[in-house]
Amino acid sequence: MALEGVQVFRLDVRAQFECLSGSEKRYAHHMARAAWLGTRIILRQVSPESLAIFDFILELYHTCSGNWDALVEPGATREDIDKFLTYAATFLSNIGNYFGSGDQKFVPAVDDSVLRKLAARSTQLSKIYEDISSAILSIPPYSLGYPSETTQSSYYPEGNVTEEEVSIVSKALEQNSIFPENTRVRKSNNGIDFEVLIASVESEDLHQSFPLSDTKGSVKLVRGDHSSELQNICTELSEASNHAANSLQKDFLRAYIEGFQTGSLDSYRESQRIWVRDKAPRVENIFGFVEPYRDPHGTRSEFEGLVAISNHGETELLSKLVENSAKFIRRLPWATGENDGRGPFEKSLFEPPDFSSIHSLAYCSSIIFPGINVPNYNDIRQEDGFKSVIIANRMAVEGKAIQYPFIEHSLAATFQKHKFPAYYMWVVLHELFGHGTGKMMVETEEGKYNFDIQNPPVNPITRNPIASWYKPGQTWTGQFGDLATTVDECRAELVGAYLMDDLELLSLFGFTEASDIRADDVTYNLYQQLGVDGLRGLSNFNLDSRKWGQAHSRAHFAMLKCLLIDGDGVVTVLYNKQTQSLTVRVDRSKISTHGKPALGKMLLQLHMYRCTADSEGCRAYYEELSKVEAQHIEWRQAVLANKPPPLVFVHANTFLDGDSVTLKEYEPTTEGLIKSWAERRL
Repeated sequence: MALEGVQVFRLDVRAQFECLSGSEKRYAHHMARAAWLGTRIILRQVSPESLAIFDFILELYHTCSGNWDALVEPGATREDIDKFLTYAATFLSNIGNYFGSGDQKFVPAVDDSVLRKLAARSTQLSKIYEDISSAILSIPPYSLGYPSETTQSSYYPEGNVTEEEVSIVSKALEQNSIFPENTRVRKSNNGIDFEVLIASVESEDLHQSFPLSDTKGSVKLVRGDHSSELQNICTELSEASNHAANSLQKDFLRAYIEGFQTGSLDSYRESQRIWVRDKAPRVENIFGFVEPYRDPHGTRSEFEGLVAISNHGETELLSKLVENSAKFIRRLPWATGENDGRGPFEKSLFEPPDFSSIHSLAYCSSIIFPGINVPNYNDIRQEDGFKSVIIANRMAVEGKAIQYPFIEHSLAATFQKHKFPAYYMWVVLHELFGHGTGKMMVETEEGKYNFDIQNPPVNPITRNPIASWYKPGQTWTGQFGDLATTVDECRAELVGAYLMDDLELLSLFGFTEASDIRADDVTYNLYQQLGVDGLRGLSNFNLDSRKWGQAHSRAHFAMLKCLLIDGDGVVTVLYNKQTQSLTVRVDRSKISTHGKPALGKMLLQLHMYRCTADSEGCRAYYEELSKVEAQHIEWRQAVLANKPPPLVFVHANTFLDGDSVTLKEYEPTTEGLIKSWAERRL
């Protein structure tokens, strides 16, 4: 799609930054530098042309010193320049030429002649443009996906690896206990062997190879992917360690560095076990190859670096919920009398997590999430715990951004007024209870189980003892593959929505029947959002490949279909083909009697598939529920016709001046966004 406009928002952080001590500012500075230095890793993971487009944008900025008016000339009007700036800002905010949310490719709304005019400003620009002139404008590929004529993935460089081959290689890695998160897969020139590229500073040959089952080929492990970038990241992490607030921070930084140096995910996993014990730090961070959303196979993860500053007052409010978490877990659909009212498919002890409200200082990622719950390794989550964070300065944007016009005009103002508190509550519950609950049934080693194998727990849906579980070496992502991320997000969204009518829970956040925004207003707004988000998700469904481009979008659509099928009219969608309009209506009287039971039934299904490693049952259920049929394709056209401009975000930078650190914020414009990236010197 050609970009015509964007919504630009600045993620303000100065008030939080100025509250830090001198040492905390030094720590935050080096951590932020380490985060941004991951940019080129992400670009390399997105598309073959992304690195060069990034260099083209920044070189063009430097040729005019940020004075974009100087680029206006015959054949390149001010309107052309503005369109290019829109593209450049969107590219930088998404760190690549595919949307972080949806994975669809976007192109400049100017033609080749304009881009060549801009490229003519320097020899370097001309050279770069020759390398990207075709790819920057070409569609297809339409989106990310397994390499094909219409989709591409740089997790599989060269584009000659098939979906079947990816599965065969992934199986060989699992059988040999090789974690895939920090890898990419390349086919060798002989057409039968494969190289697994491991992200690491060190590039010495591991001399490890494994035969592939049912084929003649083999898999060879090759270290040194992203070596230069990881070396620079390690340098900054080492500097940050000199200003760490405690020994835990020093220890997880040491483990980060060891993991990035060697490519060992065992070292990285150890860093996560230490990191979860660093409770309520003033400067929080998330680092590594974290989220597998963009890998079509659902196992290889994109690099991510987040550095943020906590807000004590906002965090205290979240702490109230954490303190009362046990009682709300007992109200989830799988809770039964045993295990202190939690049931056998819930952890015996819910270790209250560190739940913080933080303000992003540096967030190097293709998508800026409003909330995060990590680590993603379920064994670490069950044995050591996890952290949940709400990114407050990102969350605040939700109340300001232009929305899809799917709510009746007479209700639109109230919907907008209530949207932020309802969305905030939904995200909070999603992160804490959605990602924080559940117990996987696991055979940890041969003959050793985390449940009574002689008297297996009873599946509450079938009323029979469970017949499947995770075998030694098996993981959630490995078993569920491309479904893992979307089902995990769907389950978390369902948990949040299921609890959103709990009056005791809502009262903790000040929503009662006597408050300005009443408790039932928050619940009603949430169901309106379920309808709107379900429709919005259709924009990330690719008609050509029949694939979903974003895990959350597929989840939201499946939840909407659940309500339409099983909710007995609690949510309805009105479609006017002539005006290309869609309207979501919610019957407030049916929320507790029909809406909640429908969502609870779906939630219980996904929970049990996940707990018992039933990937086949899950695939049959979830693919049917998220199937896009003829009526939904018509809705999709209306969604695209009413799509608001995408969001882009402007982050601050920090600079070291002697021993002191200064913060610089930028104007919330496309020009300000580009300037912020140019001054990062990446």
